[in-house]
Amino acid sequence: MSDPTSQDPLKDLQNRIDAVKNANDDEAGSVAKGYSGAEMAWRMVIELVVAIAIGFGMGYGLDIVFGTMPVFLVIFTLLGFVAGIKTVIRSGQELQAKQMAAQASDEKRN
Repeated sequence: MSDPTSQDPLKDLQNRIDAVKNANDDEAGSVAKGYSGAEMAWRMVIELVVAIAIGFGMGYGLDIVFGTMPVFLVIFTLLGFVAGIKTVIRSGQELQAKQMAAQASDEKRN
């Protein structure tokens, strides 16, 4: 059943359970640890496009209300682009922080 030289069968069982868990963690890959690269890229693209679309919509609406067709449209579209870029940078920093934390925990584990 268990190793006859082992003094504690519960400790032996725990070691075997930990070995199986570690093997399953290695097989799971990056999806279990968080977002995959493609998911994060799509998130960034969608955030950028939505920010530009919101800026475009606000600028177009203000131009309709005030009767100044291209002025607010251009200004708010550019502001939406800037807001989208800031959001993409923030998402990238979040991803980098998660990767560095995972790398630190892997180094700590070994």
